[in-house]
Amino acid sequence: MIKVALYDAKSYDVPSFEHYGKQHDITLKFLETKLNEDTVELAKGSDAVCVFVNDTVDAAVIDKLYEYGVKQIALRCAGYNNVDVRAAFGKVHVSHVPAYSPYSVAEHAMALLMTSVRRIHKAYNRTRDYNFSLNGLTGFDLFGKTVGVIGTGKIGRIFAGIAKGFGMHVIAYDAYPAADSGIEYVSLEELLERSDIISLHCPLTDETRHMIGRKAIDRMKKGVVIVNTSRGALIDTEALLDGIIARKIGAACLDVYEEEADVFFEDRSGHILNDNLLARLISMPNVIVTSHQAFLTEEALNNIAETTISNIMSYYEKDGICDNELCYRCGHIDSCRKKRKERCF
Repeated sequence: MIKVALYDAKSYDVPSFEHYGKQHDITLKFLETKLNEDTVELAKGSDAVCVFVNDTVDAAVIDKLYEYGVKQIALRCAGYNNVDVRAAFGKVHVSHVPAYSPYSVAEHAMALLMTSVRRIHKAYNRTRDYNFSLNGLTGFDLFGKTVGVIGTGKIGRIFAGIAKGFGMHVIAYDAYPAADSGIEYVSLEELLERSDIISLHCPLTDETRHMIGRKAIDRMKKGVVIVNTSRGALIDTEALLDGIIARKIGAACLDVYEEEADVFFEDRSGHILNDNLLARLISMPNVIVTSHQAFLTEEALNNIAETTISNIMSYYEKDGICDNELCYRCGHIDSCRKKRKERCF
């Protein structure tokens, strides 16, 4: 029987993981705590750990997992910026879920945008107090507006399709444009200058960290709406706040935040928020913040569990090759063993 320690477990994770775990004779230990140096000891006796976006899987944690005999780190998400894949090489195999329900994230991005530009959140709060005034609720049509999509993977392309359905003009930037996508690609600088709305759909890397900073915001149109459902650190929060206060940024729709690790996914309603930047963001009347919930649909949760369990089981198959394995050498023609249909190490 395979034993898996599932860190940062929430009630909505349990049903689908238990379902697929039983199918493959996997024993799951659900841990509410996040994985870090202080909690890694809880993985003792496990064959694999299952982690999420705010678990800390750095070199020190990986060394401990290796010492405890843990063979796999199975991410139940697409992003893996919180995992030191170089440190894991040769010690612990790492896998992720590259696609679970791109529709869930793309649809949430559009829901945030629609809520913001039509002031739906404000109207909802008013009518609950029987205030039916329309003052201050004037929005604007999406039809005919230019939306700039940064990152055209599956989620970005689906969001672009939704935007086209609203009659919006879509332009996009991606370091690796999707072939035959029918998308109008432009430089990042041109996208920033032309877009009425900018939606981020790219991974967090050294190159993309704070790609929306002061210089980028200076290039944008006055009144631009920024939507981020990818990774919080794509945006420099201080620069974003300054842009909002200066009336350069018309609205921000955020499902992620660069310092979310100790805040999101938890009930902090009875506590004083120690994060001044986040407190200031939430206080802005033209900012909507949701707590990294874009992925949270029944379809996505089912797909995440099914793929994660499949990734774990692949280690025990005859060749031990997992299509979703992550390795710092992935993609390098000379050294990528996965391209040669071999196990990464």
